Amino acid sequence: QVQLVESGGGLVQAGGSLRLSCAASGSSFSIKAMAWYRQAPGKQRELVAFITTGGSTNYADSVKGRFTISRDNAKNTVYLQMNSLKPEDTAVYYCNGLLEIAGKGFSDDYWGQGTQVTVSS
Repeated sequence: QVQLVESGGGLVQAGGSLRLSCAASGSSFSIKAMAWYRQAPGKQRELVAFITTGGSTNYADSVKGRFTISRDNAKNTVYLQMNSLKPEDTAVYYCNGLLEIAGKGFSDDYWGQGTQVTVSS
């Protein structure tokens, strides 16, 4: 019923910027919160940033001051603006949604396919 589609990943130089987008599409659902996770090589997936439909946000310490999460509720889209990128930001980035699905209830098991972000030194 719901699909999350990501875009915006790529290769950038250290100090550069990148903007990720994740749009939710489907029928009979509403978004309660959305988040960005990332998984670097050899590491477990970690939460990068989180935003509610009301606009409250949280960030991992490693990205505070550099990354900004935002959303467009009308478009069911969440963004991650990444500035001052570092090589250690290299990872596959995933969007995640806490959704209410008509006839099914709440679920946080909706994920994008992931988009590769590579930061060169």
